[in-house]
Amino acid sequence: MDFRFRQMASHDGPKQLHDALDMSHVVKGRNDIHGMSPLACDLTAVYAEGNVVEVTGTLSAEMDMSCSRCLKPLKHKVDIEFEETFKRIDTPVEEGQNEEEDDIRLIADDQVDLNPYIEEALLLNLPYAAVCKEDCKGLCPSCGTDLNERDCGCKNERIDPRLAALGDFFKK
Repeated sequence: MDFRFRQMASHDGPKQLHDALDMSHVVKGRNDIHGMSPLACDLTAVYAEGNVVEVTGTLSAEMDMSCSRCLKPLKHKVDIEFEETFKRIDTPVEEGQNEEEDDIRLIADDQVDLNPYIEEALLLNLPYAAVCKEDCKGLCPSCGTDLNERDCGCKNERIDPRLAALGDFFKK
């Protein structure tokens, strides 16, 4: 998914960019994500004065995940608001140096590949720990019983080892 600055400058209006990208390589290695649908990209590129192109839109995908507390499978939908501003510069020496604003990406080439910026947006919006429901009780650390379904009866009271000797103090 890309655009060219010269083509955008000669284009009368905004350019629509629609694609479904395979981003499974981005989530590779994450044990809680088992599968991912293609990332639907609905973007609009608008040329502004001064060799600036603003790209805005939405990115969305569905993921097959495991609950981080009870390990049950769940589907998680990711909707991302995408917004990047690119400015064409003349010399590659200036590329990466941006004293004016931090939100503008300086590009020396005529063609801009949006895939790295889309990957970055996806990575930043992945859930850290997905849960099947907010009040998920998870698994018992002793016997592994799903505490959402039934109570196991295990004694999971943790006592600080430094104070364990005081536990027998009142038993007489």
